Parts: sequence; structure tokens; C-alpha cells
Amino acid sequence: MSLSDKQIKSILKRYEARRLINKKASKERLDEVIQKIPHVKVINDTITDKSLDISKSIFNSPTDRESLLTTLKNELMALKKKRTELLIANKYTADYLDPIYTCALCKDSGYVGDHKCSCFKQAIIDVAYAQSNLQGILQVENFEHFNFDLYDDEVNKAMGISPRENAKSVYAYCKKFTETFDSTFSNLILYGQAGLGKTYLCNCIAKALLDKSKTVVYVTAFQLFRLLETYRFHNNEQIVTYDEIDDIYTCDLLIIDDLGSEIINQFTTSELFNGLNTRILSKKPTVISTNLEPSGWSVNYSNRIVSRIFGHYTPLKLIGNDIRLKHYN
Repeated sequence: MSLSDKQIKSILKRYEARRLINKKASKERLDEVIQKIPHVKVINDTITDKSLDISKSIFNSPTDRESLLTTLKNELMALKKKRTELLIANKYTADYLDPIYTCALCKDSGYVGDHKCSCFKQAIIDVAYAQSNLQGILQVENFEHFNFDLYDDEVNKAMGISPRENAKSVYAYCKKFTETFDSTFSNLILYGQAGLGKTYLCNCIAKALLDKSKTVVYVTAFQLFRLLETYRFHNNEQIVTYDEIDDIYTCDLLIIDDLGSEIINQFTTSELFNGLNTRILSKKPTVISTNLEPSGWSVNYSNRIVSRIFGHYTPLKLIGNDIRLKHYN
């Protein structure tokens, strides 16, 4: 997982804010109860005084520590029991004055012992989802909902396999990619004509990894180069920060969808090579989808980009007819 220090600090600040809000709510409850039941304050003050007295006694007579603590425990239990009886008699719940926590497991610290609490892990996943640009669609487009019945089962003579069997093979490879993500560095390029599920499979991969707390950035090729162009040349009113650009190079997985749809020029080819090369050198996986056949890659892009793709990416071809009409019917 590679959330930036800034993102982690942002999550921790939320915990701090949560603690302050809950502390304030607890105090408001106590003030309310004391207003109605003044003797509760007397009990609370007695609890504090007794705890201090025992601490002083232990300091002065450390050999009596165990007996003093036992005495304190018994006295505190009696006082808390009396306080609970007062609360119940005045139609409050027995735990009304207990500390308020959004997460009782970690008591709003984010940690249980030395380990991240489940709520902290979920916060990380939420940040990763927000960063990915895919928050809504992944509830629908994921491995669980992939429908092989949309593909024809008649064998393609040129390929020697049916589109459905081919889709199953590509699906299995994409799923394995997510399952071995932490142990095996690899990159994928999904290609084939439009409407065969390439973007859908990219989304499947994204969800599987986001749910493992990996950071995923999804961009279309057009969005990617528009983002880079705006950052480099400041040529419109949109502000692109360094962090947004850095995410492209440092996220756990970068997905570039519809490569070849962008305006291709010296700037885009240079930036594409720089991005792919940087991620390969730092062993950060990338998944690309494109409508271009391999013969078109060398026409649209420089030889060094094509050699990078062939040398470091596993090509996965989808075949058949456009499934989008079937999918939405």
C-alpha cells in the first residue's frame, strides 16, 4: 500500500477531530446529568480523590501496592454502582456516562495494540477509492458480476477458440494478476475491437485491488495527457498539483484506458514513454486497454514505447462482436 504521508496524516487528523467531537458530547452528557442529579458530581469527585490518595499511598509504601489497589478497586466499584443506580432511577441508561466512541474497538485511536484497527483499514480503502476515480461504477463492474453469456460460443476459425472461451481465459488471467499482485510484478495490455469488455475487466482488476487497500489510479488516455499537459504548460485555468502527477508514477496500480484515443504528438509519446518506463523501473504495475491491434502500436507510437510494451507487458486479446447491446438489454 502506498498512500502518501499526507494522506495518512489526513486520516489521522480525522481521528483527532472525531475524538474531540466525542469528548465534547461526553462532557455535555455529564453536565446534563449533574444539572439533574447533583450527587453524581459528588461521586465523580470522590472517585478522583480516592484514586489520587491511593497513588500517594503507593508512592509512600510501595510494598503495600497490591492491597492498596484491591481496596481502591472495591471502593470504586461501590461508587460506580451507586452512580449507575442514580442514573437508572432518573430514567437514564446505565452506560449513559460511559465515554463515547465512534469505534469502540480502537476507542477512536485507529489502532488496536500495534495493529491498525479495521476502521483505519476501511479509511485507507475509502481514500484509495476516492483517488481511483472509480467509486460508483465498481459496485456493478467487478469480477463477481462478469457475464460470460454475453460472448458468442461459436468457435472463431482464425483464433481456434470461441469468444466465450477466450473471455474466460482473459478473465482468469486478470483475476490471477490481482491474486499474485504482491508477489509477482507484471503489466497487462488488453486489446481488441471496441465493446468487448476491456474497460469492464480493468474495473474488475481495480476493485479487487482497492478492496485489498491498494492505491489504484484510473484514467483514460485522453484524461492522462490532458492532466500532464495542464501541469507542464499551465495552459488553462485548471490547477493540477504535484501530488496528482506524482500519483500517476507512485500508485500501486495505474490503469490507462482506451490508449490510442488521445491526440498523438511528440509530447504525448514522450510522456507515455516516461510514465511507462518510470513505473517499470520502480516495479509499479500498469494495465492498459486499447482498441489498437499490435500492428497499430508501432504506427502510433515510437519504437522505444512499443519495445517497452512488448518486453514488459502481457498482451491479452478479446475477440468477438460488440457485447454492449447485449449487456444493457
